[in-house]
Amino acid sequence: MVTQNTPGIPTVVSFWPHPREVLYGETRLRLDLPSEKTSLLEPLGVKQLVLVPFDPALAALTPEKFVNQILLETLQAKRIAVGENFRFGRNREGNVYTLQEIASAAGIEVFIAPILEDSEGRMSSSRIRSALKEGDLETAEKLMGRAYRFQGHVVSGRGLGHGLGWPTANLQVNGRKFLPVQGVYAAWVWIPHKETPFSAVMNLGPQPTVDPTSPSAVEVHLLDIEIDLADKELIVEPVQRLRSQKRFANLEELSDQIGLDAKRARTILKPI
Repeated sequence: MVTQNTPGIPTVVSFWPHPREVLYGETRLRLDLPSEKTSLLEPLGVKQLVLVPFDPALAALTPEKFVNQILLETLQAKRIAVGENFRFGRNREGNVYTLQEIASAAGIEVFIAPILEDSEGRMSSSRIRSALKEGDLETAEKLMGRAYRFQGHVVSGRGLGHGLGWPTANLQVNGRKFLPVQGVYAAWVWIPHKETPFSAVMNLGPQPTVDPTSPSAVEVHLLDIEIDLADKELIVEPVQRLRSQKRFANLEELSDQIGLDAKRARTILKPI
């Protein structure tokens, strides 16, 4: 939902947490977290991202009260743009035509953005999630109109990768971020204050050879360069899934396979 409020500040309005988490108890991971949305919206001229707290009280508002109390009184909206399939209010009773009717009574213009489609049908977040679940980064990028990325904070690990000759940075990623399927990927990694990304191999998932009982983790190894990444915030762009995870007979076999993964990654990743 996009609004323009006094004194003419282009604003994007979103709900947090996702309504389905509140209404149905579902875990709804986000393709873009609020901190990521701001950097994506700024080049488009959007000056504000407003997160409306979604709770049972908000869900119980009638369409009329939602428009009047939230959009008009609180946000001071002067023009509103929503997607064609936008629903709101108690039991999703309101649709775009309800919104137009209520808003027009207050002299507010409502623009309805049509649903985008391609040869496969509606371009939706569900299709993007499905592509990521299959490790299909190319399809996800086409649907998103940009490359899929995520951020992670480098935390201390056990140093096992360094002992194998493949030092890795262990990333702590926000638990609300939707991640692609587990596996080994060729990836780009951005480091703070560096405009050019570094090529890398990323492991997403547990460590079946080193420690089969370990929880899922995100690790990146920068190719052909050593940089101290301790305590840094990295941006990772997985480019292509190289393989699924596999348990090897010993650490030597694992190291050899990582070498093959690195070789493939070098041929895939070309300077940006």
